[in-house]
Amino acid sequence: QVQLVESGGGLVQPGGSLRLSCAASGSIFSITTMGWYRQVPGKQRELVATITTVGTTNYADSVKGRCTISRDNAKNSVYVQMNSLKPEDTAVYYCNAYVWEDSRRFRTYWGQGTQVTVSS
Repeated sequence: QVQLVESGGGLVQPGGSLRLSCAASGSIFSITTMGWYRQVPGKQRELVATITTVGTTNYADSVKGRCTISRDNAKNSVYVQMNSLKPEDTAVYYCNAYVWEDSRRFRTYWGQGTQVTVSS
């Protein structure tokens, strides 16, 4: 129905930067909020950042000042620029989109996850 395709993850040294990208495709009527979440073994998935269709953003306290989320509505895409990365940022990062498939049907979709490893 809807697929989220992610890219940009990988290995980066502390203090470095990465830009993650995610594009949604499929049976999409509209997308409201898009965002990024992350998860490490033994921990619950946690918010990184979200952004609405009009550009309102929300960031986790742990990444404020270091991350910038943006989106391209025409491309159904969302991006997050992560700077000054720390080892504690190491996690699997998941793209998320709240998708309306028509005027009444909706659900949350998740990407497959992309590994971000911050290590020297």
